[in-house]
Amino acid sequence: MEIDLDKLATEERNPATMDIDRVSTLEMVKMINNEDKKVVAAVEKELESIAAAVDVIAVRLEDGGRLIYIGAGTSGRLGVLDASECPPTFGVDPTMVQGIIAGGDMAIRTSVEGAEDDMEEAIHQLKEIGLNHMDVLVGIAASGRTPYVVGALQYGRKVGAATISVSCSPDSEIAKAAEVSITPVVGPEAITGSTRMKAGTAQKMVLNMLSTGAMVRLGKVYENYMIDVQALNEKLVERCKKIVMEVTGVSKDVASATLEDTDYDVKLAIFLIKTGLDIEIGQKILNEHKGRLGSALEGSTELVL
Repeated sequence: MEIDLDKLATEERNPATMDIDRVSTLEMVKMINNEDKKVVAAVEKELESIAAAVDVIAVRLEDGGRLIYIGAGTSGRLGVLDASECPPTFGVDPTMVQGIIAGGDMAIRTSVEGAEDDMEEAIHQLKEIGLNHMDVLVGIAASGRTPYVVGALQYGRKVGAATISVSCSPDSEIAKAAEVSITPVVGPEAITGSTRMKAGTAQKMVLNMLSTGAMVRLGKVYENYMIDVQALNEKLVERCKKIVMEVTGVSKDVASATLEDTDYDVKLAIFLIKTGLDIEIGQKILNEHKGRLGSALEGSTELVL
């Protein structure tokens, strides 16, 4: 099927950058920066839809579902990136948030020609992971018309998954295929059609809010600390200690000792220090509050102020 690029907002020519190949390097990067400034405003207009999507995701995840991103090219890579950051940041199982890209894992590093047009491949990949009615499927496509993503969302609705679209073109095909549509319209790119630029930035901002917002709702954050962070390297070990020290006011020695006792479970360490409870009882109370530290502290009659 022939594609009319003139009807896609992401393919329009930008009048502000027509001489980008003839200006100084400083002027060139100023042009790009001026275009980037438009992204925040475009995303801001979609906050109500983003909030609605966050609430849907949080409910499904708490009920045992998964968050699945799917896209092609840059859009697919952004989904894979966001998904891969969730386990170390929020301590979730790697299967809870997943990124699927047209062309498979090879397409993360190299372009796979024609993959974005293969609707059946999207369905095959979703069947492989067992997409079902408990899950949330987020289809990502800057143009909003990528057949691979359209097919994925249509299949998602068929099996009862909650469906969300993220695109940068108004009235897009993926918006029509999804229950919740998020459409930050960023305007023409500095380089015509290069949607890895403003569109990619907008999509990254949206995905940040979707995953982070859902994790906040699930109790993975206390105040603004990532209390389920995993101590996977030296920097993260030190971050764990710093969080415990700042939240509880204890010394580094006490924070380190408590983290050692709890196998570097930051949330549990904070709860034990604040309440004076032992590990077994502390973990039981946290479990009763579904891992929400604030709720557990408020509900604990043995809280030490």
